[in-house]
Amino acid sequence: MLKTTALTAAFALVAGAALAEPQAYTFDTSHSQIVFDYNHLGFSTTTGMFGDITGQISFDPEDPAASSVEASFPVASLMTGFAGRDEHFQSPDFFGAEGAAPEVTFVSTGIEVTGDTTAMITGDLTLNGVTQEVVLDTTLNQQGNHPMENKPWLGFDATTTLLRSDYNMGMFAPAVSDEVQVTISVEAMAAEG
Repeated sequence: MLKTTALTAAFALVAGAALAEPQAYTFDTSHSQIVFDYNHLGFSTTTGMFGDITGQISFDPEDPAASSVEASFPVASLMTGFAGRDEHFQSPDFFGAEGAAPEVTFVSTGIEVTGDTTAMITGDLTLNGVTQEVVLDTTLNQQGNHPMENKPWLGFDATTTLLRSDYNMGMFAPAVSDEVQVTISVEAMAAEG
């Protein structure tokens, strides 16, 4: 009888794990940002940042490859530390925020798990009205209960390299580097209800 009960319990645990669904998380906008940098004429490395990032993560800790992410942010959130540069970057010469593409979006299409806390997330990045496939080299920093919010929380960092010219923003290249290094840091909280 004891063996039968233990076996039934084991099957129940396995079945429960198999039926477990990914958990929904929403971005913590106050702790999510995208930083980019590029070479300026060989003299300096110039840096900028985007904020106001919103999105959702469907996270499956039992099968991370079955997870997904969608994110967006307004081009108008751009900050470089110099108002004249911000204004120029938001013109049709670059990000086109005054035109028809004021939002940047990313939608994952696949995840390749590369380690206990690492993965390559492939997805479609739409920037300046152009959609290209990109790969985010991603690290799960932490998964656990937030000590102040008292709810499940996730933290990720990711990096990628983009070519400005792929998104019709190649002005001044190659003097101003076409390659842009991108670093992403995101916190996400368990979705309500």
